[in-house]
Amino acid sequence: QVRLVESGGAVVQAGDSLRLSCAASGHTFNYYVMAWFRLAPGKEREFVAAIRWSGTNTYYSDSVKGRFTISRDNANYTVYLLMDSLKPEDTAVYYCASAPLSRPETYYSWKNYPYWGQGTQVTVSS
Repeated sequence: QVRLVESGGAVVQAGDSLRLSCAASGHTFNYYVMAWFRLAPGKEREFVAAIRWSGTNTYYSDSVKGRFTISRDNANYTVYLLMDSLKPEDTAVYYCASAPLSRPETYYSWKNYPYWGQGTQVTVSS
């Protein structure tokens, strides 16, 4: 059974940095893509970033590109999201998700991901 466990959420000030972690277990992830989504009150679930367990490509939403960095630790099946220059509009519950997707254009929709973590709250105060 696939299990994704996020950690690292906190209350921070605008301009601060924060790193989220997602520990994955339960099956072989070699052909899976790992992604971060976020959900803010009154908004739809939004794609943040994605990475595969192999290769070097990373994918970001325009709203976080240049500020957030997704990375992975293959030995420990952990994916990270380093968030720099945080803004109040980054406030949301951040979710880790995984899916056996092969086409990058499919990475951006939360509907394509069958496996989800429980979420971790990030609050950025101004």
